[in-house]
Amino acid sequence: MANEWQNPRRKDLYRLLGDLPDPSRPIGVRKVAEETRESYVLETLTLDLNGIEDVPAYFVRPQRGNGRYPVVLYNHAHGGDYVLGKDELLNGRGAIYDPPYAEALASRGYAALAIDTWLFGERRGRSESELFKQMLWQGQVLWGMMVYDSLRAIDYLSSRADVDPDRIATLGLSMGSTMAWWVAALDERVKVCIDLCCLTDFQALIETRGLDGHGIYYYVPPAQAIRHRWDQRVDRPATTPLPGGQLRPAHPAKRAGARRHRAAEGVRRTRQSGRLEASALRHRPLRDRGHASGDYGVLGEVGVRKPACTPLPGSGVF
Repeated sequence: MANEWQNPRRKDLYRLLGDLPDPSRPIGVRKVAEETRESYVLETLTLDLNGIEDVPAYFVRPQRGNGRYPVVLYNHAHGGDYVLGKDELLNGRGAIYDPPYAEALASRGYAALAIDTWLFGERRGRSESELFKQMLWQGQVLWGMMVYDSLRAIDYLSSRADVDPDRIATLGLSMGSTMAWWVAALDERVKVCIDLCCLTDFQALIETRGLDGHGIYYYVPPAQAIRHRWDQRVDRPATTPLPGGQLRPAHPAKRAGARRHRAAEGVRRTRQSGRLEASALRHRPLRDRGHASGDYGVLGEVGVRKPACTPLPGSGVF
């Protein structure tokens, strides 16, 4: 029943993302360099994912072991830092776990891939507003092009001989968290979704006139209209709550303040504990894709469940 309901919704969700390149086009790969670091092997790559511009990437794998590794698609954050990009995987950033995730994941037996998204890292140069408007004029959606690259990155991971295609996770903070939701909603190959501290509520921003306090990069123009259409469907599963705010507190400003407090508390505990298994790291395996919850809106319709505040899984979780 879940797949019967979710698969059409997944197609609807993908169509919202604008005029995207052919998802079946061949992927080009060029290895720029390879080096061995203290706890992992680092490959510097240039990927041709979209046929428009090259996508610089890092792939890290454990030094020990061989065969097929479980792998994490690491989605970097925004934070107004257009320079950092994929280097966040190797170097971290102030708001998240130390040591950086490349070391933390590899030391536990995971491989990881991070790409520079449009506008960031080696792909920077144009302003966010400029590229958003240019793509909109061309019938494209900036967030759609970002999501497309991430989905093709999973295609690339699945093609590697040293990656287990049945054990793929996605992880990110802030913008990276939102990317993790979308990728997990659109691609059933993703078995685990780990989202850190990104609960932007569009309706709360509208009600508090706070839209200009957030970036424009992930606006998907017709999303609200299609969500309304889904709400009217008579064949919705009875066990699936309506998306978009049924359980929210009454006042959006208080709601946003509570989220900021929870996020800050999670980061504080992470820094104090110095452990990867801190309360700021939340995950939910996506094997059961039959329910939506909370403010996940259209993403909840295709199976992204609001995660509990649970530890990062150990090496055997997926």
